Amino acid sequence: MKVARHTKILELIDNYDIETQEELAKRLQEAGFTVTQATVSRDIREMRLTKIATTKGKQKYSAISGTDSEIAERLIRVFKEAVIKMDYAQNMIVIKTLEGMGMAVGVALDSMQENEILGTIAGDDTVFCAVKTQQHAAAIVEKLYRIIHT
Repeated sequence: MKVARHTKILELIDNYDIETQEELAKRLQEAGFTVTQATVSRDIREMRLTKIATTKGKQKYSAISGTDSEIAERLIRVFKEAVIKMDYAQNMIVIKTLEGMGMAVGVALDSMQENEILGTIAGDDTVFCAVKTQQHAAAIVEKLYRIIHT
């Protein structure tokens, strides 16, 4: 069932400018799949989907393709273009993004494979990262700002 759902997701994002998880869930349900928003969110992460700009100035889901280095380069570019600001409190990092870009930034962070990041939760325009310690949080925020400004 998962393979069929993932195949349908790829078909849907190729044929429609799908901007939100809710819209994707609705189209999957219309196609006969029983899904929740949590299922769609997990699928997006597993499939490494990201958002790209449309010609109409909006965002839509797209599959990431290419070699690992090409993918890493694109994810860094997404991160640089989508992040508005970052801060941390204790061992939590909060990243504010452009509207609709939270999930893409979350995928970019996950792809960086920072051992100190215990996990990320991405919303529409905010990403929360739990890290091991406050010192790690400060160091990661500093590193992420260096990435943005290079």
